[in-house]
Amino acid sequence: MKVTVAGRTDAGVHAAGQVISFVAHDAFPVDKLSIALNTSLPADLSARDAARVGADFSARNSARERRYTYAVVNRRDPSAVLRRFAHHEHRTLDLERMREAAAHLIGEHDFVTFCGNLPERGGTVRTVGALDIEGSGDLVRFHVRAGGFLHHMVRIFIGTLLDVGAGKRAPRDVAAMLAARDRRTAGPTAPPQGLVLAGVEYSGYSSTSPLFAWPPAR
Repeated sequence: MKVTVAGRTDAGVHAAGQVISFVAHDAFPVDKLSIALNTSLPADLSARDAARVGADFSARNSARERRYTYAVVNRRDPSAVLRRFAHHEHRTLDLERMREAAAHLIGEHDFVTFCGNLPERGGTVRTVGALDIEGSGDLVRFHVRAGGFLHHMVRIFIGTLLDVGAGKRAPRDVAAMLAARDRRTAGPTAPPQGLVLAGVEYSGYSSTSPLFAWPPAR
């Protein structure tokens, strides 16, 4: 059976709103599919819902927008509880500096500077709909949404913004990075464990849970 996924994730990256599509027999009991899957899936994987869709639907190609969240524990000492789900940043971060820098990344741009491996086709122009940054205590969350992303694009965003927040780079430097079209001008690629695919948006359906919070505990 061929299975199509809404988005690929690197090793160490999590997904709370992944969507898959496949072709099955017309008489398949779709209402019982998620229950049946959860009896055999490993403990770190679960199916929340299942639905019958049209023959032209593709989890990947029908997606209108993808949403990612990246979590950072910002304090001197790392968190033993969240080490698998958040990146530890010991440098003191200035959220306003990062928000100023992030504003340069909103909209349609050639994001080749923020790309790991170049795509085989399709170019490097993408449209970022939002890049919001919120802080609560020592937990900082970055929320990014776009129609599509390049390889390591979100993680390079985060690595760059963390450098800005720590004072290593100026917010205006991000605009110069975009103009340079050179990966070497941007910041490092942030580690994978802080990143989660929060959800995928389709016409009439969103896989982002209204109760979604990442990480779930501090």
